[in-house]
Amino acid sequence: MDTREWRDTIAAAQAGDRQALDELVAGWLPLVYNIVGRALNGHADVDDVVQETMLRAVGNLGSLRDPDSFRSWLVAIAMRQIRDRARRRTAPAPLAETAAGDAADFAELTVLRLQLEGQRREVAEAVRWLDDEDRQLLSLWWLEVAGELTRRELAAAAGISRQHAAVRVQRLKERVETARGIVRALDGACPDLRELAGRWDGRPDSVWRKRLARHIRGCGYCGDTRETVVPAERLLVGIALVPLPVGFTLSLALGGKTAAAAAGAAGAASVGWSAKVMAALTQPAVAVTAGATIVAGGAYVVVQTPEDPPPRAVSSPTAASTARPPAVPSTSPSATPSPSLSPSPTQRKVDLYGTVVDAVDAAPDPDARPAALPRRPEAGITSSWGAKAVMQHRGETVTLSGQGYVLVRWQIAPQDRSGSLAMPTWTALKGKLFHVASAGGRRMDDPTGPDTTGMGGPDTGYTVLPAGTQQMWQNEYFYLDGSVDLTVNERGASYGLTVFPSSWEAADQDINYGPPQGAIRYGLVRDNGEDTAPVPQYVTRATPADRAKVAQRSRL
Repeated sequence: MDTREWRDTIAAAQAGDRQALDELVAGWLPLVYNIVGRALNGHADVDDVVQETMLRAVGNLGSLRDPDSFRSWLVAIAMRQIRDRARRRTAPAPLAETAAGDAADFAELTVLRLQLEGQRREVAEAVRWLDDEDRQLLSLWWLEVAGELTRRELAAAAGISRQHAAVRVQRLKERVETARGIVRALDGACPDLRELAGRWDGRPDSVWRKRLARHIRGCGYCGDTRETVVPAERLLVGIALVPLPVGFTLSLALGGKTAAAAAGAAGAASVGWSAKVMAALTQPAVAVTAGATIVAGGAYVVVQTPEDPPPRAVSSPTAASTARPPAVPSTSPSATPSPSLSPSPTQRKVDLYGTVVDAVDAAPDPDARPAALPRRPEAGITSSWGAKAVMQHRGETVTLSGQGYVLVRWQIAPQDRSGSLAMPTWTALKGKLFHVASAGGRRMDDPTGPDTTGMGGPDTGYTVLPAGTQQMWQNEYFYLDGSVDLTVNERGASYGLTVFPSSWEAADQDINYGPPQGAIRYGLVRDNGEDTAPVPQYVTRATPADRAKVAQRSRL
């Protein structure tokens, strides 16, 4: 969350505006809960520490001089409350069984509520093996890589310099990777590790972390990673804020003080927690809760359902899917796909962006030259992954922003896993996004042998697209004016995406690369230069709980 967007709300709350204060508390509560929850790993004290943090923030809001520093100020308060709680528990008594049962392990909460799997699940479970001090730092670093905190704010909250913070974070990364190795090995079948762990009571601690890590370093079986290990920071980017648990209720009506009274508002009545906050807490908070909806009483309830089983893939392609499609008449080799709607003559005068969506189309004749690609303004595209985003795992997301061209390169891998493919999705769109061209010298369903295409063959099986999905080319070009997230929703069939900020020159050259250079076909221009150019399928301005279920057609 950007503090600058809250500047007016913060200033109004400091001036005694009750509604502004309620909005401020409701808006920033999920961030505080995540910091405290991760630092304490879901201990039963989490609720109390969150309450104390918010109460102190409300009570001292008038002392905040610069509204732009509200986030770092609030995070610092949360970290002080976490440390105070640790000092009060210098000799902690073991929790009663009932208390232990009620305390939700934060790693488990993360895995279950956000439906994590694969290496993201591994990272979340590795948190259990960290010491308290490391978990406190992880709660900040996790939010830093997610874009919720800056390194300066992380250092300030930890009470150290930025240089020391860099060293601490690097050491934390190493311990996280060690813990990931333990989680991975315990899921394996090493007989020596099973014998060693036979004396373990199942509760992670530093002693057993060192014992198991020592075994893994010297064991060829446990140390043999059979898949590429993605760096933890890349995985953390895709793990959004965890929803507040069911039943969590924030009550700042302590000592007869309401939130407004605690902030020093003149004449504020000493009554219970404001109904305005309860109203605010019943509104969807997609931007900060990753697929959760809030219900009355301040409780967040996860609405993301377990993934549906993928549609059953056909055992072999139809003749139509493997045969080269009929040639498109040369008079219109790169016609724009038909819009999903058929506007009336009066509607044509007021066609707005978003009414034309990609439609299923036939590939042009391989020798048909593409039409000219209209040139749109370019100021440059920035990517959260840098110059190249290589996304191979479900849930990985790249955020693109700016004005210019983007290349999405497909990597279909039926040899790894064939079957039904869950398409990637464009979500959280602000601005406009167009599908301007297809290139790479081939469509993925072009024949590569007697019975094979880029989508598979008899030996590997076939990658099958959902009904109504446009067949992708090797390279797909898009034009963005604004910002958008692109997410891999891999389940069923295996695939990956490589995403590059690109340019008009690169796209124009790619679509004109054709048969003389050995490619199967020339590219296809889809852009007409207007707002009626095709908008990609699976695009929305919202951030749904399950991005794989974004509608195939969209009206923006």
